Amino acid sequence: MPTQTMGATVAPGTATGLAEGTPTLQRRVSWGAILAGGVVAVAVGTMLSVLGVAIGASAVDATQGQSPEAGNAGIIAGAWLLISNLIGLAVGGYVAARLSGSADRTDSTLHGLSVWAIGYLLSAVLLGNVIAGTAATATQGASSVLGGLAQGAGQAASAAAGPASQMASQIDPSKLVERAQTALRTGGDPAAMSSDQRNAEIGQLLTRRVTDGNLPQGDRDRLSRLVAAEYNIAPDEANRRLQQVEQQATETAQAAERQAREAADAAATAGAVAAYWIFAAMLLGAVAAVLGARAGTRNAAVVARRYA
Repeated sequence: MPTQTMGATVAPGTATGLAEGTPTLQRRVSWGAILAGGVVAVAVGTMLSVLGVAIGASAVDATQGQSPEAGNAGIIAGAWLLISNLIGLAVGGYVAARLSGSADRTDSTLHGLSVWAIGYLLSAVLLGNVIAGTAATATQGASSVLGGLAQGAGQAASAAAGPASQMASQIDPSKLVERAQTALRTGGDPAAMSSDQRNAEIGQLLTRRVTDGNLPQGDRDRLSRLVAAEYNIAPDEANRRLQQVEQQATETAQAAERQAREAADAAATAGAVAAYWIFAAMLLGAVAAVLGARAGTRNAAVVARRYA
């Protein structure tokens, strides 16, 4: 059966659309109401959070030693923060829906979601400013402390300049260079080497053992002879001590690697749990904002009777 559209007959199955010159739909978004709702949401949430901090501080009694446990205090603080956030968003959604003047529940729902988004953006900006202010204060404090330390170090250096210059005048640079060269000479007979020479070569070989993970057989034999000569023990005893040290070093490295893996796994798990909780909190915040907005939606029948 043909239908009538804008005074023209349209056959069934024919696509229809708005004719040219048809007035567009009226915009039904009120950014002023959304901004007001977002500001109110942040203000109410902050006020309730401050109230929670005050209550928590009042519960601490350092003189009597009566304070809530750290785990319970953390759970209560997180729950209160979530409740404060939900209440603030619900109030903000109500304010935005009420001030928008719309009697359509879909429009009110969208206004509530907009308040939810604006509220989180404002909270992020405020939190960023707080963090930046705290960092600036800490930097200024650290600069003051470092300046005081530098001034004190300068005074101490000037006070010690006299005795230090006297001691420096008594030191023979040639003897220092000769001692360093003697300590660095390696490759000779361990029994004929000095203790500084043996210790220097032992240190080099152990460093190569740690960095490379293993030593050639010739270097291992050399290390055993050096240890035997340095500590005046038999070569077999030197080998036994070196094997014991290597075993301890290997076990320590394995334990450190295992602890690092466990710490990384714990950090990843904690990050995932925190992300899930943040997602849940944001989802509940959106629900609270929508419920508040729907509660603040004007009743068209009541408005019509009031202005009739």
